[in-house]
Amino acid sequence: MGGLHEGHGELIRLASERGPVLVSVFVNPLQFGPTEDFDRYPRTLEADRVLAQRCGADALWAPAVDAVYPGGFASAVSRSAPADLQAHLCGASRPGHFDGVVTVVSRLLQLVAPDCLWLGEKDWQQLVILRRLVADLDVDVAVRGVPTVREPDGLALSSRNQYLSSADRARAAALPAALRRADLNDPEASVRRSLHEAGLEVDYVERVDPFTLQPCGSATAISLLAAAVRCGTTRLIDHVFLMTRQPLVAIDGPAGAGKSTVTRAFAERMGLVYLDTGAMYRSVTWLVQQNGVDPQDAASIAPLLKDLDLQLRSLPGGGQQVLVNGQDVSDAIRSPEVTASVSAVAAHRCVRQALTAQQKAMGAKGGLVAEGRDIGTAVFPDADLKVFLTATVGERARRRALDLEQRGFPVPERSELEAQIAERDHLDSTREEAPLVQADDAVELVTDGMSIEAVIDALVGQFRSRVAEEAWPTPAG
Repeated sequence: MGGLHEGHGELIRLASERGPVLVSVFVNPLQFGPTEDFDRYPRTLEADRVLAQRCGADALWAPAVDAVYPGGFASAVSRSAPADLQAHLCGASRPGHFDGVVTVVSRLLQLVAPDCLWLGEKDWQQLVILRRLVADLDVDVAVRGVPTVREPDGLALSSRNQYLSSADRARAAALPAALRRADLNDPEASVRRSLHEAGLEVDYVERVDPFTLQPCGSATAISLLAAAVRCGTTRLIDHVFLMTRQPLVAIDGPAGAGKSTVTRAFAERMGLVYLDTGAMYRSVTWLVQQNGVDPQDAASIAPLLKDLDLQLRSLPGGGQQVLVNGQDVSDAIRSPEVTASVSAVAAHRCVRQALTAQQKAMGAKGGLVAEGRDIGTAVFPDADLKVFLTATVGERARRRALDLEQRGFPVPERSELEAQIAERDHLDSTREEAPLVQADDAVELVTDGMSIEAVIDALVGQFRSRVAEEAWPTPAG
C-alpha cells in the first residue's frame, strides 16, 4: 500500500532474481475500518518509485481507484475472506479488513496475471488468507513468503513505524522483545505481562496453528505466537514461531508413484533429512530372501530382525547408500525379485513393528521427510505436513518400465506390470497391520502429467504454507 521500506525492498530484490518485477502501490480503501487511518496512511509515491527501482523493480504501477474498482470502490464486486481464517488475530479485531484484502488482490491478479505473488511473512495471517484465495480461485500463480525484515533492536519494519514519536519508538521495541522472551509454559500470559509492563496497550496475544490459524497449545509442534499492540496512536503487529521439534513431513502413497525420487529432491531443497522407509522394507525382504526364508512365514522372519543392523546414509548429490549388517545392498534391493515379495514381507506385524520403532526413533527430533505406505497414519501421525502422492496404475507402470530398463533389468509387458502394481496396491491396502490409506488430514497430489520439478514445487508450496521461512530457512544455493 505504499510507504515502502527495506522490508518491501527485500521482496523486490528476491523477486528480481526470478524474472521481471512489477510493484503495485495502491492504498486500498476497502481494507480500512471507519475509525482507522486511511486518510493519513503514508503516501510517498516518489520515494516508493526510487526504492523500487533501486531494489530491482522493472515497473511500478500506482493505479487510481477507478482503475481498480471501475465505478468507485463502493460498487466493487467484493469477496469475503474465509471465516475460519479470520476468526482470530487481526481478523477478530479488524472486522472486514481481510475481506478488503482478498477483494483487491483478486482484482490485482485479474488485471496483472503474474506468475508469482511475493508477500512478506510479517503479516502471516494475510499470507495464509491469500494462499487460500489463490487456491480457491485456481489461479496459476505461485505464492512466495519472505521473512520479516527488522531493525537492529528487533522491531519489524512497517510503513506505520513513521507515525511513532521518539518515545513511542523506544517503547515499540518491547513488542519483539516480549515475543522472543515468551515463557513456553504459558507464552500468551507471559507476553501480555511484558507488554503491559512496557506501557503498550494490548489488542491480542494468541497462539495459533500456522496453517489453520486456530488456537493451539504445546501439542502443536510448530505454532505461531502473534500479538498486536497500540504504541501511542500506532497499531503494531508481530509474531514468533514456537518449535518443540524441527519440521516433520510424511509422504505416503502406492508403489510406483515416484515418492522416492521427489522426496529425496524435496528433502535436499528444504534442508531436511531424507528417510526412505521403502528401502528399509526392501532391505528386510532382501535379507529374508538371502536366508532362504519363506516371505509368508512370519515366525521364521522374526529372528532375523533381532540383530538387524540397518543403516541409511545420504550421499553427495542426493543419493543414498543402504547397508544391511554392513553389506551395501543399495542396488540389490531394487531388483524385481525383491519388488515382487516386499508387500508380503511388509505385511507381517513383527516387521512393521520393528521398523516403525526404528523410524519413530529417527524422527523424534524432526528435521526429516519420510516416505512410505503408513508414514502419516502409523509412524508420524503428528507430522506438520502429510501428503498422499499417487498416480494412475497406467502411469506407474510406465515409470516402472523405464526404471527397470535404466537399471538393466528385463522389462515385462505393460499389461503384466499393470497387473503387478494393481495386485500390490490390493495387498498394501488390505493388510492387517497399518494398511495403506490416506490420512484424513493429508493433501492428495496426483502426479500424472507432472514433471518431477513440478511435483517438487508443489511439495515446497504445501510445506511453506505450514512452515515459514522464518522458522525453517531454505538452505542457500
